[in-house]
Amino acid sequence: MGKLTKNQKLALEKIEAGKTYTLAEAAEKVKEITFTKFDASLDIDVRLGVDPRKANQMVRGVVTLPHGTGKQVKVLVLCTPDAEAAAKAAGADYVGLDEYIDKIKQGWTDVDVIITQPAIMGKIGALGRILGPRGLMPNPKSGTVTVDVAKAVEEVKKGKIDFKVDKNGIVHSSIGKVSFTPEQMRDNAREFVATLIKLKPATAKGTYIKSIYLSSTMSPGIKIDPKSVDE
Repeated sequence: MGKLTKNQKLALEKIEAGKTYTLAEAAEKVKEITFTKFDASLDIDVRLGVDPRKANQMVRGVVTLPHGTGKQVKVLVLCTPDAEAAAKAAGADYVGLDEYIDKIKQGWTDVDVIITQPAIMGKIGALGRILGPRGLMPNPKSGTVTVDVAKAVEEVKKGKIDFKVDKNGIVHSSIGKVSFTPEQMRDNAREFVATLIKLKPATAKGTYIKSIYLSSTMSPGIKIDPKSVDE
């Protein structure tokens, strides 16, 4: 392990070793232990009692955070000409089709979310090797392949995010910014965990929510008592 910086040491001193905090306490604490000069992301890590190697225990879904993500999300809509005006009116940053497909083929991926229509997926399939590794490939399960592209744009701009469990059984996501109030942090965390609980696979046995940690960019994780999320 590398040498701790002065700020890292300060952050660790503010967390009681071995203590499990309530969500309310953790929301306050994460602001105390963040020393970045920029507005750090608020991150949540939830370890689930599932085996992601089994298809019937894969947890994947979408959630609209009550207070959004705190970041400006750049959205590209790949659609037919008749849907362009609605997509632009809904707030899409880039709207078009062939010209953007060509740009992506040349390496352009300066967007956070790509939304498209089912009829267009045939054209986009060839972009999988570029978009897939960057998490940008449109997917019906995340709501980014839809006939109503305008509604999808509005939802993403309001704070809709998608997530899935990794190979270690952990769901990791950014759910806001450290500049949020503790109440906003709690609301977003509650909504995120509640969505995970709704997605519990019928085949998952034993404890489903095994652990929850809250942290910010470059801060240590704060362990949360799962029971406190509903308080």
